[in-house]
Amino acid sequence: METNDETWELRLYIAGNTPKSQLALSNLKKYCEEHLKGKYLIEVIDLLVKPQLAEGDQIFAVPTLVKKVPEPIRKIIGDLSNEEKVLVGLNIRPAIK
Repeated sequence: METNDETWELRLYIAGNTPKSQLALSNLKKYCEEHLKGKYLIEVIDLLVKPQLAEGDQIFAVPTLVKKVPEPIRKIIGDLSNEEKVLVGLNIRPAIK
């Protein structure tokens, strides 16, 4: 895997504890454990609780994943069930098994 030692900062925007939100979070955790083990932070932001935070990252749909660090900032909308799309979107090269 071609990543440096900096910690990946990921922010997942959701709207309530819905099945789609839960699916997005569990998919994200699974991919991070497989490809970024020990090198990631996930911040979950519920827009029903803190709607004002949507503006900063220009969130228009949920769930939305925002990769803050390492740059460039990337966004992925949806439940993150397509692993290949998520890895490409985050610019993670899968470990060769």
